[in-house]
Amino acid sequence: MDNNQSFDKLLKAFYSDGFSLGMAVFISDFNPKKLFKSILHMHNSVDSFILSFNDFVTKNGKKIHCKKGCSWCCHQPVFALSYELDYLNNYISKHFDKQKQDEIRKRAKAKKQKLNSLGEKDILNSKFPCPLLENGACTAYEVRPMACRIYLSTNVKTCLDFFHKPEDKKSIPALLDFPMRAGRMMNEGFKAALNTNGMKIQEFRIEEKLAEKQFQ
Repeated sequence: MDNNQSFDKLLKAFYSDGFSLGMAVFISDFNPKKLFKSILHMHNSVDSFILSFNDFVTKNGKKIHCKKGCSWCCHQPVFALSYELDYLNNYISKHFDKQKQDEIRKRAKAKKQKLNSLGEKDILNSKFPCPLLENGACTAYEVRPMACRIYLSTNVKTCLDFFHKPEDKKSIPALLDFPMRAGRMMNEGFKAALNTNGMKIQEFRIEEKLAEKQFQ
């Protein structure tokens, strides 16, 4: 088996794991707690893989620079699936007081309004802080969506360049490809399981759901 075949086999395994976690939600009666538990399991699985992958990267002379408190990527648009954002909103409603929830919602509405006035290309190159960002760190880091977890750079300078010059095609963050693809495949498997069981899953920018009137 060549490297490409091994790579494809690993990605299929991530998809299969995600699908199994999604299907587990529907064993006996469905309820949101079971859904959120499966999402937590998926996040823990991806985080464990990234931790192991970081050891591999380090042994090969590189280092993942991403950590809580490094927020250059937290100013660009983040897309997440509806169940991830329901999970995020549920966390906010349980862990933040009303004042903090209102602050997040206010920042989300402001970002949503700014981005809705832009074209698609300008949205992708936009740099407005995430509504969850405070003092350079994510206030809901534990439940951040998959897109945030798998966006891993080996050179923070490239992230800084992309932050300041997003329109420059040479300003590309030095992202690790395999963790990004693996996380996406697991999320796609999870989504497919929910679709199979009749749940309609949509994609949103994170601020679109955070801007809603009430957290769940």
